[in-house]
Order: sequence, then C-alpha cells, then structure tokens
Amino acid sequence: MAYKSELCQRGFANLDLERQARRGFAEAVYCPGKTKEQIRKIARALLKHKQDILLTRIDKGTYAYLKKSLPALKYNPLARIAYLVKKPKSPKPGEIAVISAGTSDLAVAEEAAVTLEIMGNRVRRIYDVGVAGVHRIMERIAEIRKAKVIVVVAGMEGALASLVSGLVRSAVIAVPTSCGYGANFGGLSSLLTMLNSCSPGVAVVNIDNGFGAGYLASLINN
Repeated sequence: MAYKSELCQRGFANLDLERQARRGFAEAVYCPGKTKEQIRKIARALLKHKQDILLTRIDKGTYAYLKKSLPALKYNPLARIAYLVKKPKSPKPGEIAVISAGTSDLAVAEEAAVTLEIMGNRVRRIYDVGVAGVHRIMERIAEIRKAKVIVVVAGMEGALASLVSGLVRSAVIAVPTSCGYGANFGGLSSLLTMLNSCSPGVAVVNIDNGFGAGYLASLINN
C-alpha cells in the first residue's frame, strides 16, 4: 500500500482500496473541488492497485489532461463521467430501466445509466416520457414492467416517480433534478414531491445525483 501512503502523506487522498472487494466496485472519484493533478494521481493510484476507475462530474478539459497519461480512459460528455474498467464485467441477469421525464433531465439520467453499465448492468433507456403527456409513459409500460429495478429522473414537480411506481412491482429509485422555473427552488420541489410519494416502494436520492441512483440500483440488482 505504498502508493496509498504516499497520497496520505501529501494530505489530499486516503483511498478505500478494499471497497471493490466489499461492495463489488471500486471507490468512485467526485471531481469538482479537486485539481487536475490531484485527480490524475488518485486515478493512477487506483490503476496501480488494479482498481477500476470511475470519475464523476468531470469536465472535458480535465479529461483531456488525464488522457495524456491514461490513454485507455474513456469519457461520456453528457454523463460527465470518465472511466477505465480493467476487465469488462459479465452483464447481470436483471435489466434496469432508466426513465427521464424530459430532455432537460438527460445529463442526470445518463449519469445513472452510464454508472450502471460500467458496473456491469443491462440498461434500458426510456427518455422524455414525463407527465405532461402521460400517454408517452403508457406506451412503454410493458417494457418498464420487465425491469428488475427502475430509476426515474424528473425535475419540475417530480410527479413521474409516483406515477411509475403505481404501475409496476419493482423498486423505484427517484432522482429529483434541478430542472425547473423559480418555484422549483433548484430541485427542492421535485425532491419534496418524491419524498412525499403515496406510492410505496419509492426511494429518493439527492438532487441531480444520477451516480447515487445508478450505484444503488446496481446493488439491488446484484
């Protein structure tokens, strides 16, 4: 663990190198607030210890900087995720549906979907099916009901999670987004709607936390 100790001594990172064995996937790295060089050193330490790399909320400039020393690193610009999986995982048997209410919610939905795929899950994307045109979700309900776990991403008033939960038997993980006008309060309105759902079986993660929803859905599917 010499590399781990070196990062600790520099005072900016203390990697949990046992998480991959404990939870099934290595420690993910949240990039905002870290310098490019700190992220590079953390990523190289993970690689040195044969850990998968998943970098969340990473911008294009930082990815381009990391790519110079980590040429195998891949990037999804919509999800804002960079990743390097040393050995692709065999897809788990259950399918997970990721549903978004609107196109404005796609970045968060893709963060969930890409996280799920990196962790070895089969994902079905069903996008732009919000309650403003409820027929759109009803046209896809047969597909949705096949999913073992469902992630619902919605801003505005966040009603889609309750609607979906009332039509399926699977667990629903609701992700409120900051999409909306002033009284949306940066996602608070959709968060409160989802927390107050009268449909049982809805779990709620933090505002815009697509990664957290994808990670939880993967644990359930595992």
